[in-house]
Amino acid sequence: MQIDLRTVAIEPQRQAFDHLVRRFGNKPASRYQEGSYDIQAAENLHYRPTWDPDHQLYDASLTRIVMADWYALKDPRQFYYSTYTLTRARQQENAEANFSFVESRGLADMLPEALRATALAVLLPLRHAAWGANQNNTFVCSYGYGVVFTQPCIYHAMDNLGIAQYLSRLGLLLGDTEALDAAKRDWMDSPAWQPLRRYVEDCMACRDPFELFVAQNLAMDGLLYPLIYDRIVDEHLSVQGGSAVAMLTQFMSDWFDETRKWIDAVIKVAAAESDANRGLLEGWTRQWSARAASALLPVAELALGTQADEAMAEQLAAFKARAAKAGLTL
Repeated sequence: MQIDLRTVAIEPQRQAFDHLVRRFGNKPASRYQEGSYDIQAAENLHYRPTWDPDHQLYDASLTRIVMADWYALKDPRQFYYSTYTLTRARQQENAEANFSFVESRGLADMLPEALRATALAVLLPLRHAAWGANQNNTFVCSYGYGVVFTQPCIYHAMDNLGIAQYLSRLGLLLGDTEALDAAKRDWMDSPAWQPLRRYVEDCMACRDPFELFVAQNLAMDGLLYPLIYDRIVDEHLSVQGGSAVAMLTQFMSDWFDETRKWIDAVIKVAAAESDANRGLLEGWTRQWSARAASALLPVAELALGTQADEAMAEQLAAFKARAAKAGLTL
């Protein structure tokens, strides 16, 4: 008996869902496209919210930014739930390894006392700012429009919650629970922290989701992370023997380098949509970045002293160059 083996190609009857075929053509869709595009709830919303009867539950007019297609604001990382969680899981493994390395070798105990005090004074109250960033990005996700825009915001919110937890662990490692209590008192009462606290709380009162995106993710984070984790931790504390602090905050530096690509892409597309959009974004960015710089200056002085003004000027210059690449003139 002879057996002939042959390959049979079976063409699928459907290459993708109809809404994806209409957008991308009759071809297989990626997982990111399936989990992100044209799934914004837009019809049959049944009722208007009692607290805002002038708008629908999901309403693009909640922001002054106008887009012909909100799905143009795609995430260049192409994060959907699976890719996001896998990426963060790998980064968490690295962070856990850094914490284990510092603890197992007693590097925290080897820090000079003055340097330890500076690290706690500058870093630990920032866990409250990170919690505020969590709340603000949750708001953008709740009231923004278009899943490719809002979906990364809830990931960003959870990232900030993780950063707050890492900072708490750093505080427990360097100063135990007393350090956490002292940081909260500083956040609530210390004059150096009140401008930043007011900035965070004013952001919570901002009702335009896109303006809040600019205020929190572009302006504040765009100045805070390079100033704190690059300029102060990596360049100032590390050279004085604080390499352990740099290891414990490595996630923050890596995270900022990754997420800024998404933020810049969103701003660039929105600004290119129309002159009206660009004018709004430039005004918001100019206003909020000036406030952010003013709020961060007293914090920088805690570590850098008289060098804080120079460091902030450098960060502002770098921020303006970044904004220019995204199409904004400040």
